[in-house]
Amino acid sequence: MPPSASPTSRRRNTELMLAEDVPSLGKQGEIVSVRTGYARNFLLPQGLATVATAHNKMMVEKHRARLAELAKKRLAELRKLADQVSKYSVTIEANANEEGHLYGSIGAPEISKQLKNAGFTIEPDMVRLDGPLKELAMYTVKIRMHEEVETECKVWVVPTAAK
Repeated sequence: MPPSASPTSRRRNTELMLAEDVPSLGKQGEIVSVRTGYARNFLLPQGLATVATAHNKMMVEKHRARLAELAKKRLAELRKLADQVSKYSVTIEANANEEGHLYGSIGAPEISKQLKNAGFTIEPDMVRLDGPLKELAMYTVKIRMHEEVETECKVWVVPTAAK
């Protein structure tokens, strides 16, 4: 230690385990080394971190294993749903002129609504369109349910039946 540095000027760090994600510090369950004052005055009182004991580490590992198991089940369910959606075709009626151009357009919310009516839990943000559907035709629309689960669905845009 240089002669000008006093023992109190040294930075003291404390090892903590994050109870929640903390921006620019780390993710839940990680062991981080922070300044003692930051730990004592912010992280611990806010419940964002806890002391990194062996018991706490074991509990976090059990929790991670449980979350991994739940994620695996959810992924299997999504794959099953994707298989069912890929076998289904959506029919949407729309007003169009004689050339087949729609007066409006069909977007993700309309496709999602039709899939929900059929019993599939597909949200509009899962429907991936290159642009709105503006003509009477059959389209193949991509549906992304999860970063690992993607499927396609046939969408038929047909003219509104005359009454």
